[in-house]
Amino acid sequence: MKTTKFDIADYLDSNEMIAEYLNSILDEGDFDDVIVALGHIAKAIGMSKIAEETGMSRPSLYKALSAGAKPQFSTIMKVLKAVGSKIQISPILRCEEV
Repeated sequence: MKTTKFDIADYLDSNEMIAEYLNSILDEGDFDDVIVALGHIAKAIGMSKIAEETGMSRPSLYKALSAGAKPQFSTIMKVLKAVGSKIQISPILRCEEV
């Protein structure tokens, strides 16, 4: 039996899947996980398309969205907009508020 390497980008085929994936990473992951997840999403949509929409070169985009990268917040916001997403802030409920 032949197996292939799992690539999450193969399953990010709708805005709903992308949003669910990104929200789960934001809930459970750290900064590095979020950056890598944005890279997976950009790959799923098309790195050339995201590069064009952000005004970044493909190599710069790959570098900014790789493990261990520390992109500027403005870069993250450009990529989020290009992939059709945004950040929304919600208050964290404390025990006494519930």
